[in-house]
Amino acid sequence: MADPESLSIGEMLELLKQEFPDVTISKIRFLESQGLLDPERTASGYRKFYPADIERLRWILRQQRENFLPLKVIKDRLETE
Repeated sequence: MADPESLSIGEMLELLKQEFPDVTISKIRFLESQGLLDPERTASGYRKFYPADIERLRWILRQQRENFLPLKVIKDRLETE
């Protein structure tokens, strides 16, 4: 049974597309590979994104777009919070 509070990677992409038109599934996966996101996984390996994950991704994308911060700086800031 699907968790009504979680979104798949595709659903999350659709949610963010208007605010961040350049975001792609590949970018989300890349941010995860860099340790910036850590979504829960289903038994079959699908990512499950919860509201806190979505807000974290929004924050990361805003830092890149508005402050031109490199991922290392963003990661350091996330780790100190």
